[in-house]
Amino acid sequence: MSDDLLKYDLGPGVEAFSTRRDAVLPYPVIQGHQVHDCKVALIDRPGMTREDLEGYDAFITALPGVAIGARTADCIPVLLYDPVRRVVAAVHAGWKGTVLHISQKTIAVMAERFGCKAEDLRAVIGPGIGPESFQVGEEVVAHFKEAGFPMDRIWAFRGEGDGSPMSGGHHIDLSQANRWLLQEAGIPTSNIQVIGIDTYTDTSFFSARREGLQCGRIINAIRLV
Repeated sequence: MSDDLLKYDLGPGVEAFSTRRDAVLPYPVIQGHQVHDCKVALIDRPGMTREDLEGYDAFITALPGVAIGARTADCIPVLLYDPVRRVVAAVHAGWKGTVLHISQKTIAVMAERFGCKAEDLRAVIGPGIGPESFQVGEEVVAHFKEAGFPMDRIWAFRGEGDGSPMSGGHHIDLSQANRWLLQEAGIPTSNIQVIGIDTYTDTSFFSARREGLQCGRIINAIRLV
């Protein structure tokens, strides 16, 4: 695979990566028309289209050789692999999906449909906006509080700031929020990789906050091999 792909090691039997700005996909990746909700789709046949997957933000498959992906440009991608049941998932977790516990809902569907156990899962939390860059309003902080997140781990108030972009104000750590969701679901901490790349500051990745909503998208893909 190309050097323009950020590749992840989840063990034998699976391939997973995130695309950098100029990457060319090495093979087709099934993607949905994401809407920042928490619906989970089962990919049960090759060739499913974005039109087939309207309104879904998480995708699960047990089909070997069929890649599935989550599209992001600051939102958090979560890739999951069950080496026991041979199932993979790709999750698009923006702040709204994170508040809706989309990662946990995906794990629940994996358990219901395939008998997956959280303790067997391996996870990657890929590139997304970092806590220093994710400045939010009080209403967003309130959503996380109401949803039961450990605010001492994911939230900080940085005062008035110095006038530079993203300084001061409220900040949320979306990667840690999703890490907490995975831990609460029962995935061992040792099985969770947090890549820690801030897409707002790393210009090799697309960032909607830096470039505008019409920018390109990072494809975060996973497939059984």
